[in-house]
Amino acid sequence: MTQGRHEYKVEVEWSGNLGSGTSGYRAYGRDHVITAGVKPPIPGSSDAAFRGDPSRWNPEELLIAAISACHKLWYLHLCAESGVIVTAYRDGAEGTMIEDEATGGRFVSAVLRPVVTITKASDATLARNLHHDAHAKCFIANSVKFPVNCEPDIVFA
Repeated sequence: MTQGRHEYKVEVEWSGNLGSGTSGYRAYGRDHVITAGVKPPIPGSSDAAFRGDPSRWNPEELLIAAISACHKLWYLHLCAESGVIVTAYRDGAEGTMIEDEATGGRFVSAVLRPVVTITKASDATLARNLHHDAHAKCFIANSVKFPVNCEPDIVFA
């Protein structure tokens, strides 16, 4: 991997003007669309607890998804380099956020719970240990100020 600066550009366009803009807290929708170049748009909103549309992605879910995906990508990379053959990977990641009057709120923790299926010829102990290395290299986990824990389950195909 080459070292360097990487920049990421996205657009977030609010689509929640219900006719009177932000004339009151209940007067506008929280809906928005997230785009990045030619990629499919992501329909977003706020969490339903904050008057959002529960059928759309909220920023909190996207943050936990980003941590999970980053960990998975590093993990698969390290497995490929180490001879651990992964045939399936599924993560039931969770994050906990608390509301706070002073700051509005913040995440206090995230837990990744990947279930990784490996071939019988692969080393299960190495497969488990590579999660530690993947966590140490994860760009997103290294960028947040709350703990991210990993509780992997390794199963054989």
